This record gives sequence, C-alpha cells and structure tokens, in this order.
Amino acid sequence: MSSHAPGTPIRCEMTKWGDRPHWRFDGVHLGSDEHGEWIGFPRGTHNQRPGHEFRAAVDAVTLVRSDAWYLATFQAPGIWCDLYVDVTTPPVWDGDVLRAVDLDLDVIRLSDPLPSGVVGQPGYAGRAPGEIFVDDEDEFAEHQVSLGYPSDVVAAAQASSDELVAAVRAGLPPYDGAHLRWLAELTRLSIA
Repeated sequence: MSSHAPGTPIRCEMTKWGDRPHWRFDGVHLGSDEHGEWIGFPRGTHNQRPGHEFRAAVDAVTLVRSDAWYLATFQAPGIWCDLYVDVTTPPVWDGDVLRAVDLDLDVIRLSDPLPSGVVGQPGYAGRAPGEIFVDDEDEFAEHQVSLGYPSDVVAAAQASSDELVAAVRAGLPPYDGAHLRWLAELTRLSIA
C-alpha cells in the first residue's frame, strides 16, 4: 500500500515490455479498502500513448493491488464497457507515479445495455451486452516472441487472465459493485 492521502494527484505511466512507452494519464488517489487502493479519473481525463490520444468520456476508478498482475478499471455508465482489466506486471509506486508493464491481455465486460453507437461496430459484431471476454490474445502471443517475454511472465499473465475471467463471471468482490463507493467519492472530490 502507498501512503498517499485521498486527493493526492497521481500520474500513471504504463510501458510495454522493454521499457517501451505506452499509456500516460493523470488521476487522483481516492483511498483504500480491503480490495486495495483506488485511483479516480474524472471524465475528460487526457489519455496519451505514442500515436494515439483521447479524453475519457466518463468517470472511472482503477483498483491497484501491488501483489496482483492487473489493474482493474471500472467505468461509469455511458460507454461501451463497464469493466476493463489490463493484465500487467504487479504495479509499483514511484512516489506519486504508478508504474506497470502492460502485458496485452485485457479482461473486458461490455456494458448492459450497450450504447446505441456501439452496436454493430467492427470488433463488437456478435458480442452481447454484458458479455465478458479476453481481448488481445493474438497480441500477447506475438509479443511473447517479438518482445521476448520470459516464460514466468507469460505464465503469470495467463494465470491472472484466467483468474480474472472466473472472478468477473462469478461476480466475486470487487466485481460485485464495490467500485460504486469509489465512483461516488470521485464525484464528491470533483465537485469540491
């Protein structure tokens, strides 16, 4: 656990294997509970990586556990998914900067209902509202070779993905609505 006080500005710096730059964005430390630490990202947060950037359409909160191979982001209603879990190396605090290496695999739960603009778009055709799936398995396989993932990293990432899918499908904590408290806290801090 970090020693950040609620409201502390946080910088998230994700890389790809080999210290290649990936997503960078700013948030705010919300607090912690039995699941881990929570960081908030208000609607409009600027997300940037080489060759792509966007502003978040909805509020989101991310669960950080330094002993886990993932970062779980819970989205407020209004976009295509309500849960997006990045399989990563265990996240590490470097002062007010959170660092992790993105290992390609993503466990996603689509919103239910899906916003009308999403239905029928490429990549979502045939997917059902509320569907849970693993994305970027092809990228994970390619990067094992091209980026030289060590075998223990491959095994840990795959195990994390498998465990996440089972936990999300079963609605186990924190995938049981535990994040709603933290979305409300983000709203409270954003208004204050």
